[in-house]
Amino acid sequence: MPIKSLIRTIPHYPKQGIQFRDITTLLLDPVGFHLVIDALALHYKHHHIDKIAGIEARGFIVGAALAYKLGLGFVPVRKAGKLPAETIGHDYALEYGADRVELHLDAVTEGEQVLLVDDLIATGGTAQAAAALIQKLGGVVVGCAFVIDLPDLGGSQRLADSGLKPFSLCEFEGN
Repeated sequence: MPIKSLIRTIPHYPKQGIQFRDITTLLLDPVGFHLVIDALALHYKHHHIDKIAGIEARGFIVGAALAYKLGLGFVPVRKAGKLPAETIGHDYALEYGADRVELHLDAVTEGEQVLLVDDLIATGGTAQAAAALIQKLGGVVVGCAFVIDLPDLGGSQRLADSGLKPFSLCEFEGN
């Protein structure tokens, strides 16, 4: 069963002209969800990884399941103001405005090998900001894993150009 066939496309969401790739239909399918986690685990099983960092919110789902499968700890990368202990933050530009992601100061220690996970890579801004936080704490980003890549938006290339190693299970053309 191809993973891509289980992902729903919602036209004109959240705004006109956007084709939203919705993984909730994939998550509803127990075989499909299992295939995603197994495929990511297989790809990364020979990498030295100390922790998985998942980007809010759907990256939590995929990242936590992958961390469990690989026997690793999980680090949530959250939007500003959502973490209860002392944090470090990184601001980044969006198409219309700016946003901020944060990590707990004790989430990653010097030299730890961290795999960054999210459901989708579009322009790459959020993933780059999350990677910058991991690196500020002394961690090493060993890869950036995604279920979906939207290559026309350039995020995977942007990550690769900055020295990060993107990997995705499927692609959708367009935006």
